[in-house]
Amino acid sequence: MSDDFRDVTALVTGASKGLGRAYALELARRGARPILLARSEGDLRTLAAEIRERHGGPEPEVVAGDLATPGGPGRILDQLRERGLTVDLLLNNAGAGGAGPYLDRPLGPQLSAVGLNVVGLLALTHALGADMVARGSGGIINVSSTAAFQPMPFQATYAATKAFVLSFTEALAGELRGTGVHVMAAHPGAIATGFFDGTTATIDARFSDAPDYVAARTLDDYSRRRPASYPGRAVTRAMTWVPRPLPRTAVVRLAGALNRRLRFHEVVDVA
Repeated sequence: MSDDFRDVTALVTGASKGLGRAYALELARRGARPILLARSEGDLRTLAAEIRERHGGPEPEVVAGDLATPGGPGRILDQLRERGLTVDLLLNNAGAGGAGPYLDRPLGPQLSAVGLNVVGLLALTHALGADMVARGSGGIINVSSTAAFQPMPFQATYAATKAFVLSFTEALAGELRGTGVHVMAAHPGAIATGFFDGTTATIDARFSDAPDYVAARTLDDYSRRRPASYPGRAVTRAMTWVPRPLPRTAVVRLAGALNRRLRFHEVVDVA
């Protein structure tokens, strides 16, 4: 069951690199027809060619668009309709964030991250989710993060957007129970990608998971119709249990101390 995504058309947002690219490749390996969505059409076409070479199967679709801009989600939905593409699985993976003291970081990129992580996700879910409910089948995977389970000083905006994704996804899953549409949140921990490119922040490879591993575990959990996925090493899930019994003030202090150890309070732009 976990390997069989045949006859599934899956829209993957943020598909040009990192975890999104891994999701697209893994879906194709399992027989799905991927719709690849990101801003960079060139990177998407390169990925589509790689999918054809490695997996054959259904022809990937390329949709270039920016979910973070006003009107961006609408233009993307228009492209899907114009091409007659029906989405069976919406994988809301696209995300942006950063690290550093909130007041010292430029506001523009943080507002853009909210637009991508929250507004873009809401817009696609609203339109495509309604189509799925009308058909009585489909699925939505919203990629959140273990950062969703506590406020995080020096990653304040990013963690807040992921907390939104967690709460929204759980609520939507409750609303759509019994409709034939399965809704699941995925909560990976640190992933070995270029997430912090352009800043002095880094991800320690010793404590991060490979994107292809996270992608495979997410899709396994979706196939088993689990309500949530923790597609990383066991310690990342255990870390989400720590904040639950503690006072919020203590949780904030602990999260801030951890990010100070990672020197996130000193992050600056390098590009």
